[in-house]
Amino acid sequence: MILLADGGSTKTEWCVAENGKQMQRITTKGMNPYFQSEEEISNEILTVLIPELTTTTFDALYFYGAGCVPEKYPMMERALGKHLDVKKIEVNSDMLAAARGLSGRNPGIVCILGTGSNSCFYDGEQMAANVPALGFILGDEGSGAVLGKLLVGDMLKNQLPAGLKEKFLEQYDLTQAAIIERVYRQPFPNRFLASLSPFLVQNIEVPEIRALVLNAFKAFLNRNVKQYDYKNNKVHFIGSVAYHYKEVLEEAIRECGMLLGTIVQAPMEGLVKYHA
Repeated sequence: MILLADGGSTKTEWCVAENGKQMQRITTKGMNPYFQSEEEISNEILTVLIPELTTTTFDALYFYGAGCVPEKYPMMERALGKHLDVKKIEVNSDMLAAARGLSGRNPGIVCILGTGSNSCFYDGEQMAANVPALGFILGDEGSGAVLGKLLVGDMLKNQLPAGLKEKFLEQYDLTQAAIIERVYRQPFPNRFLASLSPFLVQNIEVPEIRALVLNAFKAFLNRNVKQYDYKNNKVHFIGSVAYHYKEVLEEAIRECGMLLGTIVQAPMEGLVKYHA
């Protein structure tokens, strides 16, 4: 029996699996070693995860998460092993989770489009190449945070059709001053901006809105995916943005001359199969 985890900054999805079958699914708060201490992560496991588990003994625990870079692996392993009886603990990045969950043991180009964005060329076992994501200020093209940033910029500079600005500000109960405060003076501006991107989905039939989203996806493909061997490999996508903007993303893929693979919201089902 194994325990799998898909960890993000907002939430962590856990799955108990046996012989390739999902036995139990649990959700806890996000576990990101860049923003949280070993004690905080360990406490969340003790107080939230363990009371929900039917067993705390596993043959292996595979934790994939945002912020899980090699220098953070030891800390995560200690936090995970403190209250669980596990023979083997393996910590990896959320990018590798996407690769294994979407491409299994086959090579391909794998992309994350969620609050942030990332991509890699996966050789069927490990990430063989990775263009740096760089965050929503320098990169993260096509992400929820960047879509929100583009939306707010166009909105406040009156680049969108009449009435949309008022509709947006009323729907989110915001003012220009409040937006500036949230983006420049409060923590996690990327999460705030990403929380505004659903407005684009709701108004995707507006030509200017559709163009904004389409161009953001094409920027992601041109600046990231085209650095891999995209002519001979399918491009797979995972994440809430990829999933909810599927139609526009497919159009961007066609216009950039790429081979579309699969688009899914989360990697867990694929990870269960991979580790079976």
